[in-house]
Amino acid sequence: MRQILSALATHTVALVLYPGLLTMVIFGFAAEVGWTRVAQGRWVLPSTVRELRSPVVATVALFAVLGAVQLAAPFNPVPSVERNVIVAAMVLAFTLWAELALTVEFVPAPGLLLVIQFCWLLAVLGPAVQPESLRPQVLGNVLVSSLLPVKLASGFLYLLCLPALLGLWPLTPSGDRRARPRFDAIRALCWFPYCGLFATLFFPPSADDVLGLLRFFLITIAIAILGILAGSLMLRRGVETVRGLYRRAVAPYALLVLVLVVITSFLMK
Repeated sequence: MRQILSALATHTVALVLYPGLLTMVIFGFAAEVGWTRVAQGRWVLPSTVRELRSPVVATVALFAVLGAVQLAAPFNPVPSVERNVIVAAMVLAFTLWAELALTVEFVPAPGLLLVIQFCWLLAVLGPAVQPESLRPQVLGNVLVSSLLPVKLASGFLYLLCLPALLGLWPLTPSGDRRARPRFDAIRALCWFPYCGLFATLFFPPSADDVLGLLRFFLITIAIAILGILAGSLMLRRGVETVRGLYRRAVAPYALLVLVLVVITSFLMK
């Protein structure tokens, strides 16, 4: 009974405080405010409490929290043996599917968005080609030289997909009502899981100490800043240019990554 209560307490801390909901909200609020400042040239905050309490936000929050606790964040209360990259990938995928299902009439190019998500899933699972483990911290710690091309290619693909998955790309023309400045609560909840998963998969795990905690969050913040810069560049390039990039470049590149993963898996048998 004591072990059950202890496990329940640690999982509750992980889900509610760190690296779960509270961490997601703080990190995501800062990232979203920074994004709106860069993209719109002004500070944009949530306009109403009702916006934060919508069913879509609640559904995305649930999935995002489940993804956040899978990260190899220092001092994560969830034991490392209970974390799984498949769980992280699937629940983050569900955040997009939930948004599409509940607000599909307001989401332009849903088909292209799903293609990008499949490319992102390939980037997430690519590093798992050789290690006999799906624990995120194990995948990040794999430094085999023969796996380096796969990790680099998968990491670059992940970064290419990130602006689209976070809704930073110009989905609609600037005159559309959906492009007006607003604080996106759904995106705010996704900043930490997406950026933290990159830090988990493509960097060696940080130690459970103050320096390790600082290192993990510096890498995660750097990925968020990189996403903001990429998104702002896409806004300047325009809707059609960016859509053409994803249609003609990202999907073919994902196929090359898949070929590289398959070849690597055969060579390492």
